[in-house]
Formats: sequence, structure tokens, C-alpha cells
Amino acid sequence: MSTNNLYAWTEYYDLTQRGISGDLPFYMEYARKADGEVLDLACGTGRISIPLAEAGIPVTGIDLSEEMLTSAREKAEQAGVAGRIQFLQGDMRGFELKRTFPLIMIPFRSFLHLLHLREQMKALSCIRKHLAPGGKLVLNVFVPKISHLYEEDEKMSLRGMYPLDNGEQVAMWDYTRYDHFQQLAEVTRTYERIASDGRLLEKVVGRFTLRYIFPTELHHLLRLHGLKVVERFGSFDKTPFDQHSSELIIVAQAA
Repeated sequence: MSTNNLYAWTEYYDLTQRGISGDLPFYMEYARKADGEVLDLACGTGRISIPLAEAGIPVTGIDLSEEMLTSAREKAEQAGVAGRIQFLQGDMRGFELKRTFPLIMIPFRSFLHLLHLREQMKALSCIRKHLAPGGKLVLNVFVPKISHLYEEDEKMSLRGMYPLDNGEQVAMWDYTRYDHFQQLAEVTRTYERIASDGRLLEKVVGRFTLRYIFPTELHHLLRLHGLKVVERFGSFDKTPFDQHSSELIIVAQAA
């Protein structure tokens, strides 16, 4: 068994983290409408960035993890789009690209990796500075439901079984501990690679922390940074956001 930074295990990440239903077509639609270069923050291994580049859209992707970026660059080369995409190591709380973008996006709830209010404010200030006049920020976060958070607290949950082409499987487990005062979810994630005969071949343990955010709180933060919410949805199919929504998708415009 090995314990490491979760995001260093890019093969397991790509296998298990395939986004949320409909998110790629949604981000693709807004990227096409932007009619210019798109900035993908916390781009990971290029799950969104590379298909945008394949569609002819110029993209800059920023991520903290050099392992993720190495994988992204390799995948961009294999897809033949390395000339339309630039992957940079950086932090959404403090990057300086000396240009502006008609669209900045933070897919797959990555805004939640900012663990303190001051970090969220730094990121939004930086984003606002890099938005072209009338430019848009598109992001999604999960909607915290208090009853659900208490049900999951300090429990080990099987998140999924993922088959490999060679007959092996990968099991992904999460153990989550919540700090409701700080709005933090500390997740210990375990990947188990299992042979076709049931033998455990590899066990990898990684940890990450998220700060969940409530919809009203997010709206307020955006307004404070000169970003006006112009659309919001409860799913990537553009269903209205309401009390039953488990996802919040925000489109905010530079005011």
C-alpha cells in the first residue's frame, strides 16, 4: 500500500473522474459562444480542455499539479492539438497571464479546493482581472444538503467499481470527515486494483479537502468581485435551479 498526493495517480484519476453528466457539452457550448481563447482553471489532465481544442477553440489550461499537466500535455500531443492548447503550472489564487479572456471556466467543482474565504476572494479577484469586458465565468459546485453530510460523516463508502480492459477492476472508496463550522470535507480516497481472480494487486491512498459552499454565499462572493450572475441551472441539461437541485451551475458576467 502507498500513500501519496491523490492527483499524482493520474491513471486512476482519469479512470474514475469522468465529470458530471452533460458537463462537457455544456462547457463546449459556452466556449463556442465566447468566440475567443478560453481559460480552463484546475484543468487537470485536460478532460475539458482537449475536446475544446479539438473543436478548434484555443485554450489555456492552468493546474497546480505537475503530474496532471504532464498527462494533459501527452494527451494533447496524441490528439494532435498541442498547437492550440497551452498547459501552465499555476494557482487560481494568483496567476498573471497579462491578457484577458472572453470565457474563464472552473469545471468539476474545482472552486471547492479553495479552503478559506480569503482564498476564494483572491481567486475571484484574479479571475475578474483576467476577464475581457463582458466576459463570462462559468463554474459548477455541488449543493450541500445538511442531512446528506451527516449521513456520510466518518463512514467508508464505495464510490464505484471500474473495469479495465485486461479483466482487472479498480474499486474507489471514500472516507469523509466533516468540519461543519469551517465547511470542510476531508476525504481519504482509496483505490484498490483487483485481479480477475480477486487478488488485490495494488492499494493507493490519497487525501484531499474541499470547502463546500452554499448558493447564497457563492452569489454574494461573485457580486463582491464585480461578477453578475446572468444564468444559473440545477443540471447541465439547463433544468432550473431549485430546492431539489444537487448541483449548481453558475454563469456570471463581468459587470
